Amino acid sequence: MQDAPGVSELAKVHSPSDTSWKRLLWYVLAGSRGGTNRGKILNLLRNEPRNVNQLAEALDVHYRVAEHHVRALEKNKLITPSGERYGKLYYLSQEMEAHLHIYDEIWTQIQPGAREMKK
Repeated sequence: MQDAPGVSELAKVHSPSDTSWKRLLWYVLAGSRGGTNRGKILNLLRNEPRNVNQLAEALDVHYRVAEHHVRALEKNKLITPSGERYGKLYYLSQEMEAHLHIYDEIWTQIQPGAREMKK
């Protein structure tokens, strides 16, 4: 049995891994009120590693808020730590770096202000 025209090409573009990452990123970025801050953290870590205090300052939020979002991102394997305790730096995980194209697609759709412009 042969696939309909275009199905195999679509499968190449959207692998099961990409589908899983899309679901994960939609959940992390749009599934809660904190998704915007999580997306901003990912954007900050794209440019350079940072610790929780630096992230809190960049986001203009309390340290505990930044720490909460960092834990959520780490739990979902979107970021990885290096070092110990307060000096611990966070980086994008290798998996996240490999799927930045999916992040960019989703972030463009949900970033603050994008929804108001679409109305």
